[in-house]
Amino acid sequence: MTKNTIILSLALLLGCALSAQAQNDPEDNEITVTDNDGNSEQIELPEALTHDLDSLMNLYLAKQYLNEDENCQMKDVNPFFEKEVYIDRLARIPSVIEMPYNNVVQKFIDRYTGRLRHSVSFMLGASNFYMPIFEEALETYGLPLELKYLPVIESALNPTAVSRVGATGLWQFMLATGKQYGLNVNSLVDERRDPVKASYAAARYLSDLYKVFGDWNLVIAAYNCGPDNINKAIKRSNGEKDYWKIYPHLPKETRGYVPAFIAANYVMTYYCEHNICPMRSQLPAKTDTIMVSKNVHLEQVAAVCNIDMQQLRALNPTYRRDVIPGATELLCLRLPQSEIGKFIDNEDSIYNYKTDSLLTKRTEVAVNETETASKRTSGRNSRKRARTVTIRQGQTLSEIARKNGTTVAKLKKLNGIKGTSIRAGKKLRVR
Repeated sequence: MTKNTIILSLALLLGCALSAQAQNDPEDNEITVTDNDGNSEQIELPEALTHDLDSLMNLYLAKQYLNEDENCQMKDVNPFFEKEVYIDRLARIPSVIEMPYNNVVQKFIDRYTGRLRHSVSFMLGASNFYMPIFEEALETYGLPLELKYLPVIESALNPTAVSRVGATGLWQFMLATGKQYGLNVNSLVDERRDPVKASYAAARYLSDLYKVFGDWNLVIAAYNCGPDNINKAIKRSNGEKDYWKIYPHLPKETRGYVPAFIAANYVMTYYCEHNICPMRSQLPAKTDTIMVSKNVHLEQVAAVCNIDMQQLRALNPTYRRDVIPGATELLCLRLPQSEIGKFIDNEDSIYNYKTDSLLTKRTEVAVNETETASKRTSGRNSRKRARTVTIRQGQTLSEIARKNGTTVAKLKKLNGIKGTSIRAGKKLRVR
């Protein structure tokens, strides 16, 4: 098994079924920044900065393959540093993207190294699974590798994260943008949750944004709030294209987005200086893929191959309702490598296991013709019910027949009329 395949297996294992994201109190979703003149403003935190360690540790991979480093000798205390230390450290990060220091950036660094330090420990451990995937996608499009830390502020490295507005996956793609960049999303499949496909889609999107703005800070901001909002902020700033100059005109959350990105790069680089120990990661069992051409429920595979259902979900995060719609197109099922042979040997048994209860969507149904015929007969009978009209002065049979959609002959037959003479005021059956 290649190194990249092992990394992909590790990454996919983190994609377990969605768990409730524990958040801090509502009033804790903002930070207060005070400038040199004593003016303060509230900056909304990116959603991932409100997720605590307990919610992240509910992920399958975290429970199975991430553990606290018991050999860590560092005190769980965040030391104090002077402003000049932060300025120097940020300047020494090898990056194409500008990462300046200011009091807003400091607030986000304090957040990561203080309240979120244990979540950072988790993300450092999980980064062993994801960073090689991110780096490969970014390198393919010739993008700065420091962009690999965008998912830190987007999803806290949770591949099944779903935001309040429906953005999904590690890179938090909205539905329309995901589809625009080739990610298949329907009722059964959501490729925004696929670490590899979503990473390449994100790299393409970032590349396209750079072609528009030509400045990486504006690109990062546009990734968060969309290019239209950035263009509005530029217009309101009289054409300025410096993120820090259009800052007051940005949406509330986006004002903190670039500072959070800078802080994420800082903490993922200088975590040791803040006494943060990465969680230890262990290699899971090797995995491999098999292509399926029929609809199959993960529970069918789990039962027949005796595989843990939560592990199957973790290995196959793309399938939203545990159903692989292989009949629609050839699709991939990822399994522990040791179970591939078992799947092949028992394929018919897998497809036939509890099909009626697990794959309940019918392909053909019989129509109850007896009941339908009965309703048709009843309808005809109801139309045959007698209906009468009162003959008005001067009316003729032909006029009455025309108005009631019948013929003179039928009127005469219904009413036992021999000739054509009728009298005003009498009732006449028209059906």
